[in-house]
Amino acid sequence: MTLEQLTVFGIIAIAMACFLWGKVRYDIIAVMALLAGVYGGVVPPDRAFQGFAHPAVITVAAVLIISRTLQNSGLVDYLVRFLSPTRRTTTLQVAAGSALGAFLSCFMNNVGALALMLPVTLRNALKARRSPSLVLMPLSFATLLGGMVTLIGTPPNIVISSFRQDLTGQPFAMFDFAPVGLVVCIGGVIYVSLIGWRFLPTRIAPKLTSALTQVESYTFETSLPEGSPLVGKRISQLEAECENEVTVMAIVRNGVRRQAPAAREKFRARDTLILEGDPVVINPLADGKKLSKLGTPEAAPAGFRTEAVQVVEAVVMPNSMLEGKSMRGVRLHARYGINLLALSRAGDRPIARLRNIKFRTGDVLLLQGEAEQMEVALESLGCMVLEKRGLQPLHGGTRAVLPAGIFAVAILAASSGMVSVPVAFVTACVAMILFACISINEIYDGVEWPVLVLLGAMIPIGQALDATGGTDLIASSIVENAGSMPVWAVLALLMTVSMWMSDMVPNATTAILMAPIGVRVAIGLDANPDAFLMAVAVGAAAPFLTPIGHQSNTLVMGPGGYHFTDYARMGLIMEILVVLLAVPAIMLTWPMGG
Repeated sequence: MTLEQLTVFGIIAIAMACFLWGKVRYDIIAVMALLAGVYGGVVPPDRAFQGFAHPAVITVAAVLIISRTLQNSGLVDYLVRFLSPTRRTTTLQVAAGSALGAFLSCFMNNVGALALMLPVTLRNALKARRSPSLVLMPLSFATLLGGMVTLIGTPPNIVISSFRQDLTGQPFAMFDFAPVGLVVCIGGVIYVSLIGWRFLPTRIAPKLTSALTQVESYTFETSLPEGSPLVGKRISQLEAECENEVTVMAIVRNGVRRQAPAAREKFRARDTLILEGDPVVINPLADGKKLSKLGTPEAAPAGFRTEAVQVVEAVVMPNSMLEGKSMRGVRLHARYGINLLALSRAGDRPIARLRNIKFRTGDVLLLQGEAEQMEVALESLGCMVLEKRGLQPLHGGTRAVLPAGIFAVAILAASSGMVSVPVAFVTACVAMILFACISINEIYDGVEWPVLVLLGAMIPIGQALDATGGTDLIASSIVENAGSMPVWAVLALLMTVSMWMSDMVPNATTAILMAPIGVRVAIGLDANPDAFLMAVAVGAAAPFLTPIGHQSNTLVMGPGGYHFTDYARMGLIMEILVVLLAVPAIMLTWPMGG
């Protein structure tokens, strides 16, 4: 093994360990790996950033923009309305939701499809008095399955197609993945609908009530007596004195109730205050001098809502600006004019004080604020409303269908070979802008920049692994150890390794690293490289064992109340099923004769 190979293997090993550790954002890890490759002499400095111009990066960016446009168009709202009658039984709800989620993710980003389906699925479960734990993980798995069907369904397929173009000059076409992906998708949806959901524990009890009921026991009414040292002070000063563990929900002054008052609002004598917070923090203030005796306001949770003030449940989305930050660091009230009332993580309310909790993807937040500010604040924070879903149809049916029509034309142009996929989809993005289907600001907000940075930074590392002979070394070792194993067994092994890797690291990274290895193994066995690329594509797109393997799995963890090990309950059989279905489908579609 040469020094260059040792360097590449070391960089990849450390990067994968950091991905698994999860304390550093994956895009930052990718950039650090790229810089390590440059300084280690395995990535030429003049080619360090060529990955950002790679067709795979351009295609993923275009798909993300198109997905955002379809989300906003309101077209999908017409589809999800048909789900209401399916909530009669768990099997029916899971089957209908999973089928629609899989269909949507064939043509849009996995997380985008899940974001559309999640609030509807959650609402139907609550109305049917059914635990969200039984329906959300099947939905997440279904969106991953749907992504396997088309070229644009998931980033690994785009990476594999671009790799094939670099290798042979001809990429995989739009529906080349369908013969294998459809078989796996249909089999997987049948599994989660009939069997899979039965393995899931009821982490969140079936109920009609929401997290609003958690607030009642933490809400108190009090008043400011004459001479209180708090008179004349701002709300922000009181909250700071309580170490930001107390929120002023409302002020009643001269018989007028003011919901979610601004942080700069000053107290007056005889103001009645509605406070939310830990009783341990609030009680010391109720000494008769600062505050009067504490009481519980009548119908407290219901009283939080007016026409101007909303209380909403929202989930922290992947790549949210809240990730890794605390309430104090974000300054929700001062900067955005909204109050954090409660936080639920994996179905439980954390014991630690709210100000000390660092937000994670999948956390469910109970927020209160003015209706006009709430939508803008949630967009800036990267949170999605669960209690009320603001699907905003465009102006009438024609405007809702227009983005889908543009997208369909782009698919036809790309699949017929008129233009390449990146050109077709970038053209579709431009057309959507010209026809006012999406604004420029929404485009930049809709792109998951960390995904693009991950791809752009890791592509040169994958190229370095190939250029240094690392892929040949790994492939020759696999071929030698395979011995007399049949080709289908080696395919299954490669797929399984890719699957396990994607359970721990971003699936695009898995595709980048495993694609050249798959080709070298195929050459060593004198087999069809396309078959082995398909095996890597399926494996990289099937992270069903952990919540960290894909953003969709992470996103349902909080609303579903799942524990880390819950994913393996349903996911282990799913991964076995994927191998059993995909390997024969690959052998039939991509014969070993090449």
